[in-house]
Amino acid sequence: MFEISARKQTARVGQITTKNGEIKTPFFMPDATRGFVKSLSGNDLENVGVGPMVVNTYHLFLSPGMELIRAAGGVHRFMNWSHPLLSDSGGFQIFSLIHKNPHMGKITENEVVFKSPVNGARNVLTPEKSIQIQFDLGVDMMVVLDDVPPNDYARERIADSVERTIRWAERCMIEYKKQLKLRNIEEKNRPLIFCVIQGGEYLDLRKHCAEELIKIGFSAIGGPALGWDGYGFGARHVDAEGNFLAEVLRETASCIPKDALRFALGVGTPEDIVRCHSYGWDMFDCVIPTREGRHGRIFLRKNNFQFSISDFQSKLNDEISTDQKNTGGGFYETLNINNGKFKEDFSVVDSQCDCELCKNHTRSYLHHLFVSKDPLGMRLAAAHNLKFYMELMNKLKKQ
Repeated sequence: MFEISARKQTARVGQITTKNGEIKTPFFMPDATRGFVKSLSGNDLENVGVGPMVVNTYHLFLSPGMELIRAAGGVHRFMNWSHPLLSDSGGFQIFSLIHKNPHMGKITENEVVFKSPVNGARNVLTPEKSIQIQFDLGVDMMVVLDDVPPNDYARERIADSVERTIRWAERCMIEYKKQLKLRNIEEKNRPLIFCVIQGGEYLDLRKHCAEELIKIGFSAIGGPALGWDGYGFGARHVDAEGNFLAEVLRETASCIPKDALRFALGVGTPEDIVRCHSYGWDMFDCVIPTREGRHGRIFLRKNNFQFSISDFQSKLNDEISTDQKNTGGGFYETLNINNGKFKEDFSVVDSQCDCELCKNHTRSYLHHLFVSKDPLGMRLAAAHNLKFYMELMNKLKKQ
């Protein structure tokens, strides 16, 4: 399923095969959380080079609901998207909901009970039900249900979440194997399955979690070739002050089997993606490019992405220069098109980009669209930022 074609120290390039096509690694997935990327059509996404995307089990389960998605023939047909899709289990969203407001639900050993923020209805989600829903979605890649605590929780509470994550991963693997048999899914058409490594900022807990998950992958299905297809980095990749957890991400990557995919969930900014790739992570997803674009923050290339993986490889956050921190790692910059200084700026938004925005419109016009609050501005900016991200990933593939 995953073949590595090149390595540069801990960074690697390869490809994975899914039922809806091959994906070159490393790759970035926009978040089509509810079955769409806000403000962008399928054609917009195709035009900027988007392939795989992430949908969210929790959100789709709540709305429009699984009955409708099953009737549509699965989430691909519902969205009219022919490229691979990965479904996040929704654990991060559910647990965030409960941790922020305990009145919204509770976590037990067997299940998570939560109130729908849509209509207040009581819902129950077990590891088994999460896997069943993801099979009903018909995705190419799925993620187990895990216990996602905030990083600033006490060590004891994070340790508890690690143990629950391990136990739930085993239940998910058993249910995964069961669903393959019930649905008569052949090896070539099976969805890839990812477990998630928890442990907060504690390296020993991350290592313990990874070791136990590896054991489950070997025992539940019967061998290394058919264990977990990939391992995810669980919870936030920054601390409470927003500092990048470089050592934790680097050491966690080293705990994952070399022939397995490494998914840095929720990463992130362009410089964090480059750092994580240098540590050996292969897959990334985040709302940043589209959300920031809709708010007028535009990503711009500097000298056509002039950087080297060796600039980031094995460097910790506090070893990265102040200049790199303040200028997006030295290879890009951003502008806020809402700023009044762009009112009379008739230059191209990004002279190194050939997206619809940069080929046809000026900074002045984009500023006008945002001041006028016209949706066209959000669409053009979000698409431009995705194009930036897609080309950054292409740059990493060639490093």
